[in-house]
Amino acid sequence: MERLHRLLISLYLLILAINLTTTTAQSPAPAPAPPGPTNVIKILKKAGHFKTFIRLLKSTQLDSNLNSQLGNTNNGLTIFAPSDSAFSALKTGTVHSLTDQEKVELMQFHIVPMFISSSQFDTVSSPLKTHAGSGARFQLNVTASGSSLNISTGLTNTTISDIVYTDTHLAIYQVDKVLLPLDIFTPKPPPPAPAPAPKLKEESESPDDAVSKKDISSAVSFVMHHDTVFFIVGTVVAISFSL
Repeated sequence: MERLHRLLISLYLLILAINLTTTTAQSPAPAPAPPGPTNVIKILKKAGHFKTFIRLLKSTQLDSNLNSQLGNTNNGLTIFAPSDSAFSALKTGTVHSLTDQEKVELMQFHIVPMFISSSQFDTVSSPLKTHAGSGARFQLNVTASGSSLNISTGLTNTTISDIVYTDTHLAIYQVDKVLLPLDIFTPKPPPPAPAPAPKLKEESESPDDAVSKKDISSAVSFVMHHDTVFFIVGTVVAISFSL
């Protein structure tokens, strides 16, 4: 009897174990956590040789703007990131001599407000529009030459030396020279000279003024004429009395 009792307990435990195994196997796996927002600074830190570029992005408060734009636009971003050696190659004091606004423009000049994959540079039109602006003083020309991608700003000539990061929304390329825009590092053209003030036309003489002047002239002539007459008459009378 005791043996049968043990056998039943063993059978019960076996059935329970089978049920637990089946339930566990049928349970769906937990959904993967959604990917976090793309963080440009984290990507650059992981690459390991963009400390100066990171510092300038933070000091100009462009780092938070970049992450916000990546989350709120469908155009994506392309960033040309100068390496630490690129900043070291600049003339001493080049960056420190800039105003706060010029530092912002310098960083913005390295950011294109659209995603460009490495294969799209063959078809993209230059000059590229950057966050700093466009036009002759913000030229950023990228041309493909074989396997090389050349960049020219009018002051800087360099190539894209590495792909730091790329997905479908963000591309970060390493450049070995800081991209210097003409607008900051060349004298600005003088403002146009003001137009000469228009000459005032002389006021035309009204008919009434002309008549008044004529009347005054006639009156003066009349008085002068009669003064002469009076003088002559007075002289004759005086001579007569003396005789």
